[in-house]
Amino acid sequence: MITAKRELPDWETLYQNEPIEKMPWFYEALDHDFANTLTQLNLTRGHLLDLGTGPGTQAIILAKMGFTVTATDISSSAIMKATQRSLEQQSQVDFIQDDILNSQLQKTFQIILDRGCFHVMHAEQRESYLKTTYRLLEPKGYLLLKCFSYLETMAEGPYRFTPEEITAFFNPWFKIHSIAASVFHGNREPLPQALFSVLEKK
Repeated sequence: MITAKRELPDWETLYQNEPIEKMPWFYEALDHDFANTLTQLNLTRGHLLDLGTGPGTQAIILAKMGFTVTATDISSSAIMKATQRSLEQQSQVDFIQDDILNSQLQKTFQIILDRGCFHVMHAEQRESYLKTTYRLLEPKGYLLLKCFSYLETMAEGPYRFTPEEITAFFNPWFKIHSIAASVFHGNREPLPQALFSVLEKK
């Protein structure tokens, strides 16, 4: 994997100072890759973790669909704003400030959604991410992972990955169901190139 360090935001400062609706990844609809996969796997209920929830849009929709949703973010300001948004939309989500690299979560989940958390992990942090997501998933649970693709050409932003890198990193712990080319819907044009992976805990 690419090891040259990328400059990434201070998430707390960002969420304190910026309107969430203007953030590049803000997207009110359910991510199409998540929606399609949940349908294909016939997953309509269960305990779900939205990892790096940010504005909370995905968590709010999934709770309205009937999932029992916990949503975490390292930024307390993100959690505060997402909680307020959830209350306004009358959606029941358990928003918790938590760091995936030192998670205090004790419960387990059938599904973990990651729409942009893994790809802001520096190389030395990824093993902790891997071990924690594995711990938090129930047996045969699914990690639905969306990250920047090696095809993305913008200079700034998160780390990028090839399908081979995703496979090599996750395969010892997860069964790789699929890795497909996709895009990140949000406020950036053109839409950033992404990889969407369906991973099942071994």
